[in-house]
Amino acid sequence: MRIAIVGAGLGGLALARVLHVHGIESVVYERESARDARNQGGMLDIHSGQQALREAGLTKGFEAIARREGQDMKLLKPDGTLLVQHDTPDDAPLARPEVDRADLRALLLDSVPDHAVRWGHAFESAADGVVRFTDGTTATYDLLVGADGAQSRVRPLLTDARPTHLGQSAIELGIPDIDRTHPDLATMVGRGNYWVLGDGKSLAAQRNGDGRVRIGLSFYNTPDDWLTTTGFPLDDPAATKARLVQELEGWDPRITALIAACDDSIRQWTMTTLPVGLTWPSSPNTTLVGDAAHLMPPVGEGANMALVDGANLALALVAHPNDVPTAIAEYEQEMFARTSAAARMSAKIQAMLMAPDADQQMLRFFQRD
Repeated sequence: MRIAIVGAGLGGLALARVLHVHGIESVVYERESARDARNQGGMLDIHSGQQALREAGLTKGFEAIARREGQDMKLLKPDGTLLVQHDTPDDAPLARPEVDRADLRALLLDSVPDHAVRWGHAFESAADGVVRFTDGTTATYDLLVGADGAQSRVRPLLTDARPTHLGQSAIELGIPDIDRTHPDLATMVGRGNYWVLGDGKSLAAQRNGDGRVRIGLSFYNTPDDWLTTTGFPLDDPAATKARLVQELEGWDPRITALIAACDDSIRQWTMTTLPVGLTWPSSPNTTLVGDAAHLMPPVGEGANMALVDGANLALALVAHPNDVPTAIAEYEQEMFARTSAAARMSAKIQAMLMAPDADQQMLRFFQRD
């Protein structure tokens, strides 16, 4: 069985690893030139995804990189009023630990043979069992798996669905080595997540395992061109940070001090989502995992669903080694039901974040939780 996986993200690598555990080899084609070609982002809240890591035989490795204290959380109003604080006991179970995305990806990469990942292969097209890459090379397959994220190029082989703007525009910054450079802010943020919500905006400060605090500013109920028309001068970090402080006028100065302390690494993007409950007619030789299949609001489910997708597709192939169409159909039936439920829950939480009384809605949510 020739299995071509497009994308070396969490879903694609989980699929390759679980297949490898069961003696089935695959090839992962990744457009990035190397494993460290770009920043892999911040922390992930891994809960149901631990099931996939158990199937992959990586539980011990995961526990070594998981951050129990990353489960700490503070929720505040813009005036600095503390609404909720959750502190994690040192002996708490690793039910929902935070883990650096880069560390988790590295764990998965190190668990598959070196030759199983082909770097610098950007997908161009696929037809009649042949996948073509932009560099002119090709590969044959019996199964093609799109694990290539939100802007998947494999997805159009199965559905016309495209991601649409979620109404959320975001800017990311960060404070490196915060314990040494800004110990007062480090104490304020704490060991996990520091979250300020109100006025149609949010500021999320998230402590990463390398000592960096990742700052995410979100602006809700914004059009898809809001970041462009607002005109943040990203080529002038100091001016951008000053503009962001202006956007948070009236917020407690201790909160806006987080922005002033950030370094010059700034990026922006608009959040998108696929339709809740998206399905497609089963193909005999092509399927999707992760965001390529079910991109949903960024509230803590996406990475977990991708890991479970990869593991479950692998197990379906193990159960039907000579019948790829049946394996695909079995996997998709379970995946559609599971991820649709997660997408509905994520959409509900996203609606809370975009509501006029978002702080009170999230307060009730955390108190109920």
